[in-house]
Amino acid sequence: MVGAATALRTGTEPSPGMALSVEAVDHAFDLDGQTLPVLDQVSLDIAPGEFVALVGPSGCGKSTLLRLVAGLEPPRSGRILADGVPIGGPDPSRVVVFQDPTLYPWRTVRDNVALGLEARGLLKRHQARIGDAINRVGLAGFETAFPQQLSGGMAQRAALARALVNDPRLLILDEPLGKLDSITRLSMQSEIVSLWQRSGFTTLLVTHDIEEALFLATRVVVFSARPARIVADFPVERPYPRHRGDPVLSQLRHRTLGLLGLADSW
Repeated sequence: MVGAATALRTGTEPSPGMALSVEAVDHAFDLDGQTLPVLDQVSLDIAPGEFVALVGPSGCGKSTLLRLVAGLEPPRSGRILADGVPIGGPDPSRVVVFQDPTLYPWRTVRDNVALGLEARGLLKRHQARIGDAINRVGLAGFETAFPQQLSGGMAQRAALARALVNDPRLLILDEPLGKLDSITRLSMQSEIVSLWQRSGFTTLLVTHDIEEALFLATRVVVFSARPARIVADFPVERPYPRHRGDPVLSQLRHRTLGLLGLADSW
Protein backbone atom coordinates (compact mmCIF):
# COMPACT_ATOMS: atom_id res chain seq x y z
CA MET A 1 0.00 0.00 0.00
CA VAL A 2 2.87 2.40 0.67
CA GLY A 3 4.17 2.08 -2.87
CA ALA A 4 0.70 2.38 -4.38
CA ALA A 5 -0.17 5.51 -2.43
CA THR A 6 3.13 7.18 -3.24
CA ALA A 7 2.95 6.30 -6.92
CA LEU A 8 -0.57 7.66 -7.21
CA ARG A 9 0.48 10.88 -5.50
CA THR A 10 3.81 12.13 -6.85
CA GLY A 11 6.07 9.44 -8.19
CA THR A 12 9.11 7.98 -6.49
CA GLU A 13 10.31 10.62 -4.00
CA PRO A 14 9.93 9.76 -0.28
CA SER A 15 6.89 11.14 1.51
CA PRO A 16 7.24 13.64 4.37
CA GLY A 17 4.02 12.21 5.76
CA MET A 18 3.59 10.56 9.15
CA ALA A 19 3.09 6.85 9.80
CA LEU A 20 0.12 6.22 12.09
CA SER A 21 -0.78 3.08 14.03
CA VAL A 22 -4.02 2.59 15.95
CA GLU A 23 -3.68 -0.51 18.11
CA ALA A 24 -6.75 -2.20 19.65
CA VAL A 25 -8.31 1.09 20.74
CA ASP A 26 -11.44 1.09 22.89
CA HIS A 27 -13.11 4.30 23.96
CA ALA A 28 -16.24 5.31 25.82
CA PHE A 29 -17.92 8.35 27.34
CA ASP A 30 -19.47 8.69 30.79
CA LEU A 31 -22.95 10.19 30.43
CA ASP A 32 -25.20 10.66 33.46
CA GLY A 33 -23.51 7.84 35.31
CA GLN A 34 -23.77 5.50 32.32
CA THR A 35 -20.92 4.27 30.13
CA LEU A 36 -21.47 4.85 26.41
CA PRO A 37 -19.09 2.68 24.32
CA VAL A 38 -17.87 4.54 21.22
CA LEU A 39 -14.93 2.58 19.76
CA ASP A 40 -14.56 -1.20 19.92
CA GLN A 41 -11.11 -2.71 19.33
CA VAL A 42 -10.19 -0.44 16.42
CA SER A 43 -6.84 -1.24 14.80
CA LEU A 44 -5.56 0.63 11.78
CA ASP A 45 -2.16 1.20 10.17
CA ILE A 46 -1.64 4.15 7.85
CA ALA A 47 1.55 4.51 5.82
CA PRO A 48 3.33 7.84 5.29
CA GLY A 49 1.67 9.83 2.53
CA GLU A 50 -1.57 7.85 2.40
CA PHE A 51 -4.94 9.61 2.14
CA VAL A 52 -7.40 7.57 4.20
CA ALA A 53 -11.11 8.30 4.41
CA LEU A 54 -13.27 7.03 7.29
CA VAL A 55 -16.97 6.51 6.57
CA GLY A 56 -19.79 5.06 8.65
CA PRO A 57 -23.14 5.84 10.26
CA SER A 58 -23.60 9.21 11.91
CA GLY A 59 -22.49 9.16 15.54
CA CYS A 60 -20.63 5.87 15.27
CA GLY A 61 -17.34 7.23 16.62
CA LYS A 62 -15.37 8.40 13.57
CA SER A 63 -14.81 11.93 14.87
CA THR A 64 -13.93 10.54 18.27
CA LEU A 65 -11.13 8.54 16.67
CA LEU A 66 -9.85 11.74 15.04
CA ARG A 67 -9.77 13.44 18.44
CA LEU A 68 -7.71 10.58 19.85
CA VAL A 69 -5.31 10.72 16.89
CA ALA A 70 -4.97 14.47 17.37
CA GLY A 71 -4.07 13.86 21.02
CA LEU A 72 -7.00 15.89 22.34
CA GLU A 73 -7.81 13.05 24.73
CA PRO A 74 -6.36 9.59 25.47
CA PRO A 75 -8.11 6.32 24.56
CA ARG A 76 -9.64 4.24 27.37
CA SER A 77 -7.50 1.30 26.24
CA GLY A 78 -5.13 0.46 23.43
CA ARG A 79 -2.68 2.98 22.03
CA ILE A 80 -2.05 5.25 19.05
CA LEU A 81 1.44 5.80 17.68
CA ALA A 82 2.82 8.49 15.39
CA ASP A 83 5.98 7.27 13.65
CA GLY A 84 6.22 4.54 16.27
CA VAL A 85 5.96 6.90 19.26
CA PRO A 86 2.83 6.82 21.48
CA ILE A 87 0.71 9.96 21.15
CA GLY A 88 0.50 11.72 24.50
CA GLY A 89 -1.13 15.00 23.54
CA PRO A 90 -1.56 17.55 20.76
CA ASP A 91 1.38 18.37 18.51
CA PRO A 92 1.74 20.82 15.59
CA SER A 93 2.83 17.94 13.35
CA ARG A 94 -0.79 16.66 13.65
CA VAL A 95 -3.28 19.38 12.73
CA VAL A 96 -7.09 19.21 12.67
CA VAL A 97 -9.41 21.09 10.29
CA PHE A 98 -13.02 20.97 11.50
CA GLN A 99 -16.33 21.46 9.70
CA ASP A 100 -16.62 24.96 11.15
CA PRO A 101 -13.65 27.17 10.13
CA THR A 102 -13.65 28.79 13.63
CA LEU A 103 -11.87 31.93 12.45
CA TYR A 104 -11.53 34.81 14.90
CA PRO A 105 -13.79 37.56 13.50
CA TRP A 106 -11.56 40.40 14.77
CA ARG A 107 -8.47 39.04 13.00
CA THR A 108 -7.68 39.32 9.30
CA VAL A 109 -7.05 36.26 7.13
CA ARG A 110 -3.32 36.73 7.58
CA ASP A 111 -3.62 37.06 11.36
CA ASN A 112 -5.88 34.01 11.59
CA VAL A 113 -3.43 31.95 9.54
CA ALA A 114 -0.56 33.12 11.76
CA LEU A 115 -2.19 31.87 14.98
CA GLY A 116 -0.29 28.58 15.20
CA LEU A 117 3.10 30.19 14.69
CA GLU A 118 2.21 32.97 17.11
CA ALA A 119 1.18 30.52 19.83
CA ARG A 120 4.46 28.64 19.43
CA GLY A 121 6.61 31.77 19.49
CA LEU A 122 7.73 31.22 15.89
CA LEU A 123 6.05 34.15 14.18
CA LYS A 124 9.13 36.33 13.62
CA ARG A 125 11.27 33.43 12.44
CA HIS A 126 8.72 32.00 9.96
CA GLN A 127 6.89 35.01 8.52
CA ALA A 128 7.31 33.64 5.00
CA ARG A 129 5.26 30.56 5.87
CA ILE A 130 2.13 32.69 6.29
CA GLY A 131 2.14 34.08 2.78
CA ASP A 132 3.07 30.69 1.37
CA ALA A 133 0.14 28.97 3.12
CA ILE A 134 -2.28 31.67 1.93
CA ASN A 135 -1.03 31.29 -1.63
CA ARG A 136 -1.32 27.50 -1.51
CA VAL A 137 -5.05 27.67 -0.73
CA GLY A 138 -5.75 30.33 -3.34
CA LEU A 139 -6.39 33.30 -1.04
CA ALA A 140 -3.67 35.63 -2.34
CA GLY A 141 -5.09 39.14 -2.33
CA PHE A 142 -7.37 38.48 0.65
CA GLU A 143 -4.72 38.71 3.38
CA THR A 144 -6.31 41.78 4.97
CA ALA A 145 -9.93 40.59 4.65
CA PHE A 146 -11.92 39.76 7.80
CA PRO A 147 -13.89 36.50 8.14
CA GLN A 148 -17.25 38.24 7.67
CA GLN A 149 -16.03 39.39 4.24
CA LEU A 150 -15.35 35.81 3.07
CA SER A 151 -17.64 33.25 1.46
CA GLY A 152 -18.01 29.87 3.14
CA GLY A 153 -15.51 28.30 0.78
CA MET A 154 -12.99 31.09 1.32
CA ALA A 155 -13.34 30.80 5.10
CA GLN A 156 -12.61 27.07 4.87
CA ARG A 157 -9.58 27.85 2.69
CA ALA A 158 -8.35 30.15 5.46
CA ALA A 159 -8.82 27.34 7.98
CA LEU A 160 -6.76 25.04 5.73
CA ALA A 161 -4.05 27.69 5.44
CA ARG A 162 -3.98 27.99 9.24
CA ALA A 163 -3.32 24.24 9.38
CA LEU A 164 -0.75 24.24 6.58
CA VAL A 165 1.32 27.06 8.09
CA ASN A 166 2.44 24.56 10.75
CA ASP A 167 3.89 22.33 8.00
CA PRO A 168 1.98 19.30 9.35
CA ARG A 169 2.99 15.74 8.64
CA LEU A 170 -0.55 14.53 9.36
CA LEU A 171 -3.58 16.55 8.24
CA ILE A 172 -6.77 15.51 10.06
CA LEU A 173 -9.98 16.56 8.31
CA ASP A 174 -13.25 16.26 10.24
CA GLU A 175 -16.07 16.85 7.70
CA PRO A 176 -14.25 20.00 6.50
CA LEU A 177 -16.60 20.57 3.56
CA GLY A 178 -19.86 19.57 5.23
CA LYS A 179 -21.33 23.10 5.44
CA LEU A 180 -20.46 24.21 1.91
CA ASP A 181 -22.83 24.41 -1.03
CA SER A 182 -22.51 21.58 -3.54
CA ILE A 183 -20.61 23.53 -6.21
CA THR A 184 -18.07 24.96 -3.75
CA ARG A 185 -17.72 21.54 -2.16
CA LEU A 186 -16.81 19.89 -5.47
CA SER A 187 -14.21 22.60 -6.16
CA MET A 188 -12.71 22.28 -2.68
CA GLN A 189 -12.44 18.51 -3.03
CA SER A 190 -10.16 18.94 -6.03
CA GLU A 191 -8.11 21.56 -4.19
CA ILE A 192 -7.62 19.30 -1.18
CA VAL A 193 -6.26 16.58 -3.49
CA SER A 194 -3.89 19.11 -5.05
CA LEU A 195 -2.66 20.29 -1.64
CA TRP A 196 -2.05 16.70 -0.57
CA GLN A 197 -0.23 15.86 -3.79
CA ARG A 198 2.04 18.91 -3.55
CA SER A 199 2.76 18.65 0.18
CA GLY A 200 2.95 14.90 0.71
CA PHE A 201 1.48 14.88 4.23
CA THR A 202 -0.54 11.92 5.43
CA THR A 203 -4.26 12.73 5.43
CA LEU A 204 -7.04 11.25 7.56
CA LEU A 205 -10.55 12.34 6.56
CA VAL A 206 -13.96 11.76 8.14
CA THR A 207 -16.86 12.27 5.76
CA HIS A 208 -20.46 11.13 5.40
CA ASP A 209 -20.24 11.59 1.64
CA ILE A 210 -19.29 8.26 0.02
CA GLU A 211 -18.55 9.89 -3.34
CA GLU A 212 -16.26 12.39 -1.62
CA ALA A 213 -14.34 9.60 0.12
CA LEU A 214 -13.84 7.73 -3.15
CA PHE A 215 -12.91 10.87 -5.09
CA LEU A 216 -10.27 11.95 -2.57
CA ALA A 217 -8.76 8.95 -0.84
CA THR A 218 -6.25 6.25 -1.69
CA ARG A 219 -8.06 4.03 0.81
CA VAL A 220 -11.48 3.88 2.47
CA VAL A 221 -12.21 2.43 5.92
CA VAL A 222 -15.84 1.61 6.71
CA PHE A 223 -17.10 1.59 10.30
CA SER A 224 -20.10 -0.12 11.85
CA ALA A 225 -22.70 1.61 14.00
CA ARG A 226 -21.60 2.61 17.51
CA PRO A 227 -19.51 1.29 19.11
CA ALA A 228 -17.47 1.59 15.92
CA ARG A 229 -15.68 -1.45 14.56
CA ILE A 230 -13.94 -1.65 11.21
CA VAL A 231 -16.09 -3.70 8.84
CA ALA A 232 -14.12 -3.05 5.63
CA ASP A 233 -10.82 -1.51 4.58
CA PHE A 234 -10.08 -1.29 0.86
CA PRO A 235 -7.83 0.67 -1.54
CA VAL A 236 -9.13 3.02 -4.20
CA GLU A 237 -6.71 2.15 -6.96
CA ARG A 238 -7.58 4.88 -9.44
CA PRO A 239 -5.18 7.52 -10.77
CA TYR A 240 -5.55 11.25 -10.18
CA PRO A 241 -7.19 13.38 -11.38
CA ARG A 242 -10.26 11.23 -10.85
CA HIS A 243 -13.53 11.51 -12.73
CA ARG A 244 -16.83 11.22 -10.88
CA GLY A 245 -18.35 9.13 -13.67
CA ASP A 246 -15.60 6.48 -13.41
CA PRO A 247 -17.41 3.09 -13.43
CA VAL A 248 -14.88 1.67 -10.95
CA LEU A 249 -15.72 4.42 -8.47
CA SER A 250 -19.40 3.72 -9.07
CA GLN A 251 -18.86 0.04 -8.23
CA LEU A 252 -16.96 0.96 -5.06
CA ARG A 253 -19.75 3.33 -4.08
CA HIS A 254 -22.32 0.56 -4.44
CA ARG A 255 -20.10 -1.78 -2.40
CA THR A 256 -19.67 0.81 0.35
CA LEU A 257 -23.39 1.57 0.52
CA GLY A 258 -24.03 -2.18 0.79
CA LEU A 259 -21.66 -2.39 3.75
CA LEU A 260 -23.69 0.42 5.37
CA GLY A 261 -26.99 -1.37 4.67
CA LEU A 262 -27.98 1.05 1.91
CA ALA A 263 -27.42 -1.02 -1.23
CA ASP A 264 -31.05 -0.61 -2.34
CA SER A 265 -30.59 3.18 -2.56
CA TRP A 266 -28.24 2.85 -5.56
